[in-house]
Amino acid sequence: MSCGTDTILPDNEQRLKKPDWLRVRLPIGEGYKHVRSLVDTHKLHTICESGNCPNMGECWGAGTATFMILGNICTRSCGFCAVATGRPEAVDWDEPQRVAEAIHLMKVKHAVLTSVDRDELPDGGSIIWYNTIKAVKALNPETTLETLIPDFKGNDDQIKRIIDAAPEVVSHNIETVERLTRKVRIQAKYWRSMEVIRKLKNGGMRTKSGIMLGLGETKEEVIQTLQDLADNGTDVVTIGQYLQPTRKHLPVQRFVHPDEFNEYKAIGYEMGLDYVESGPLVRSSYHSERHVIPGLGKAQWKDR
Repeated sequence: MSCGTDTILPDNEQRLKKPDWLRVRLPIGEGYKHVRSLVDTHKLHTICESGNCPNMGECWGAGTATFMILGNICTRSCGFCAVATGRPEAVDWDEPQRVAEAIHLMKVKHAVLTSVDRDELPDGGSIIWYNTIKAVKALNPETTLETLIPDFKGNDDQIKRIIDAAPEVVSHNIETVERLTRKVRIQAKYWRSMEVIRKLKNGGMRTKSGIMLGLGETKEEVIQTLQDLADNGTDVVTIGQYLQPTRKHLPVQRFVHPDEFNEYKAIGYEMGLDYVESGPLVRSSYHSERHVIPGLGKAQWKDR
């Protein structure tokens, strides 16, 4: 769910009619145009665009965006993701400062960073990650920061670089249930991702992860995944509907009703999760400014 997706369905999926609760407005307005201009001027990549996120109009209209560092070509080929796979370009060592300057010009109080996987690099891209977090913090001391990181193949030194940079929230998405991980994430491993979250938590980070629904998982598997996340120290969980980006990607097996998303939210809070964001259009960075504050999700849930 680090990659938002649109709703292009292959011929054999046309029978799955898109429900009304998945319809979104096209991006318009002055706020959207302002962010569009900044992204273009500073030659930045955003997961909003690369992932065809359905919330781009809402978020950009509010003056926020999720910046994708280390280029827009990924070394992995996940079955759900709209980001291009291939041989990435050389690391741009000036990128951290450009990202920091763009966030400063946008005057946002909360920013989100993510990246493609760079498995071909000896450091997995963790040095650019560290430099970017530090640059953003130096130029924007009042801005809180969430980092949606790859698994770095579980490498302790690379994960420690993120911890040492000290963003307010560190997210790593589990994406799907254990049974479907090999099919959906291909080069990733379910329990390696859980261990990454555990290492981040042990390092003092506020942790976050995300799950997509509609890929063929069962209700019992979703609940087990939530329990595994809770057991491994996850503070915040986002749960959203998978939407197929192209005919080459995994098909949607079903559209999950909003009532079921609400049920998972209740179950997550019962397990002790601190914040559960659950709904058809929820993506990793949706309402992420709220995820920084400990106890906010539980308080809102109790007061509903």
